[in-house]
Amino acid sequence: MAKKRIGKVFTYLFLLCLALIFLVPVFYVFYNSLLPKRYIGTFVSPDIWSLDNYKELFSKFPILRWYGNTALSTVAVVAGNIFFTPLAGYALARLRFPGRKVIFLCLMLSMMIPGQLVLLPQYIMMAKAGLVDTLWAITLPYLSQSMFIFMSRQFFYGIPEELEEAARIDGLGRFGTYFRIVLPISGVLLATIAIFNFTGTWNSYLVPSTFISSADKYVLVVGLQTVNNQHFQQENLTLAGVVLLSFPVIGFFMFTQKFFVQGIATAGLKGLWLYKGYSLSYRILILLGGKL
Repeated sequence: MAKKRIGKVFTYLFLLCLALIFLVPVFYVFYNSLLPKRYIGTFVSPDIWSLDNYKELFSKFPILRWYGNTALSTVAVVAGNIFFTPLAGYALARLRFPGRKVIFLCLMLSMMIPGQLVLLPQYIMMAKAGLVDTLWAITLPYLSQSMFIFMSRQFFYGIPEELEEAARIDGLGRFGTYFRIVLPISGVLLATIAIFNFTGTWNSYLVPSTFISSADKYVLVVGLQTVNNQHFQQENLTLAGVVLLSFPVIGFFMFTQKFFVQGIATAGLKGLWLYKGYSLSYRILILLGGKL
């Protein structure tokens, strides 16, 4: 018992040190964003702390407009990937149709191409469609991404087909089985897709800076970079901008974390039901939230 307690103590200490390594820079940025420029990098009393840096940012630059542009494009990309990529992955995992292997091979090959190489063809396509310098240019090409289609396909391979067979016996069609049986137990997949897409789109700089040139259509990252370029000697404004950029990502992750954990728990229970001797209809009722 004593050895186990000592082991737990060292484990917790190690995790605490690891957490501090990641949290100290975050606290440092947030703390310095509250200070005037002359106090950056020093420890001062809370009397000097203020929100003047944030007020200056909001008064001199269209931060709210940039926030809105970023939120609009990010929500669209997240929603598109949550809807389209699991559908495509499910089709590749469950449906048998001519050319399925060829499509999957093309999908794998597309994952090996660096995103920077396709920016020029995308720009040409968006220019011909008249979508350059609009939010459509940074949204439409990313509503479905090959990496998440591959991830969805592999996830659905792990779901027992007996669940879907029982649903079809009870009268559900292919779409009904997908939306009422498969999707509700795919919380871990959907949460993972949402987190990766949110952080990737919200923090994206290369794509928006390539397609967007009007200041009123900037996303937050591009807009804050222009602030940094214009006021590169005012570290206080830069630090305040970093905080404004980071908080939505942290908040979104904290919000979706519970769904991520619930998805893992559901995935674990899913495998348990198959070996408990319950009938397939009973398992379906459990998945749908019903009671006997």
